[in-house]
Amino acid sequence: MKFKEGFLWGGAVAANQCEGAYNVGGKGLSTADCLTAGSLHKKRVYTDGVVEGEYYPNHNGIDFYHRYKEDIALFAEMGFKCFRTSIAWSRIFPNGDELEPNEEGLQFYDNLFDECLKYGIEPVVTLSHYETPYGLVKKYGSWRNRKMIEFFERYATTVFERYKNKVKYWLTFNEINSVLIFPHIPTGIRLQENENQEEVCYQAAHYQMVASAKAVMAGHSINPNFKIGMMMIFPATYALTCQPQDQIALMEAMDKQYLFSDVQVRGYYTSKIKKYFERKGLQLDITKEDEEVLKNGCVDYIGFSYYDSHTASATEKSEGSGNFFGGKNPYLQASEWGWTIDAVGLRLALNQLYDRYQVPLFIVENGLGAIDTIGEDGMIHDHYRIDYLKKHIEQMAIAINEDGVDLMGYTPWGCVDLISMSTGEIKKRYGFIYVDCDIHGNGTLNRSRKESFYWYQQVIQTNGENLDWK
Repeated sequence: MKFKEGFLWGGAVAANQCEGAYNVGGKGLSTADCLTAGSLHKKRVYTDGVVEGEYYPNHNGIDFYHRYKEDIALFAEMGFKCFRTSIAWSRIFPNGDELEPNEEGLQFYDNLFDECLKYGIEPVVTLSHYETPYGLVKKYGSWRNRKMIEFFERYATTVFERYKNKVKYWLTFNEINSVLIFPHIPTGIRLQENENQEEVCYQAAHYQMVASAKAVMAGHSINPNFKIGMMMIFPATYALTCQPQDQIALMEAMDKQYLFSDVQVRGYYTSKIKKYFERKGLQLDITKEDEEVLKNGCVDYIGFSYYDSHTASATEKSEGSGNFFGGKNPYLQASEWGWTIDAVGLRLALNQLYDRYQVPLFIVENGLGAIDTIGEDGMIHDHYRIDYLKKHIEQMAIAINEDGVDLMGYTPWGCVDLISMSTGEIKKRYGFIYVDCDIHGNGTLNRSRKESFYWYQQVIQTNGENLDWK
């Protein structure tokens, strides 16, 4: 079960979850800087600015801002071919609406990308990963406002120009379909009880997709060799039963997700989703000019995250943490945080996306959040993580070799431990590299290799052919 030569093995992080230095180097406040700590049973609170007395774990992250050279050297030791990270928009435009960028922020990413390239690691860069300059929220209402398209286009063009000879692979918006679930995380929008919340979310999504298309056009004009992708959560979903109405529930659930890839890959809204808007009475600001932009700004590939799968039912409500898109599957086990574990679902996801679009795919997030314990020998023996990743890579190989899927690469999430987006905890760890930090931010922040570090090193060295481990 072979992977092609040049397959992009690597790992993934997000600026707001690892960099820290939230007010260093001219950086402005972002929406991620306004999220308090939470836990499995306590939601993170999105505060109005930074409130005294609250703990914001993203403010310090794992101090990647000052320790990136050490981390990239460890990535190189594992053999990474690529490293997915993001640019913090508010490092470049602190308030979001400035006409000139912050040079110190631009220089930081110059240094970061140079360090990657020194080891032959290709940067895979997300433009907007769950953070928006907070100034744009306060002044314009964030992605409620059409003016956001202009601000994003200026930001994208600025970084495309700056890094046109250093970065080849780009993604526009991280998990763009998440705006339908928790819009405050990806956009900073605060929904009001007295408004049509669905209309607000679909309108924000439309403005983001127009902004993405404009960025794609700008990027391709700056460097025709750029590969610019979209990025979505892929919620692999099964009908709960073989009842016909459960099959309809499955179709309707997936239609809402395919909307985002349809528009960004094909360049238009389908007649089915237009009928849905009409049926729901959603009055969206979609202009003829927007439709032309979407048609001309189609992406080169689909990046997606895959962690778990879900069920759809016409009668039963979904419940349980982790399953944001649907119900639990009684045939599957779940992680400590309630996320179902379904490696076969990844093969299905790859086939469903490739059959529908016939463009290259890139798994840019996948992994198991777990509590790690240091053994008596000083090593974290995370066989549970190795087992999870091994089974998913096996299904990737089947999708490539037996099903004919064109898969570009694989970047497991949180390759170095970082702050969890969903709960704000660091104890929910994904990494191959352990970071000495507790849920209160205490610790040395020193890095150490887990057992999975050496296993993944072997996987990359053999280009995915040797997944076994002692």
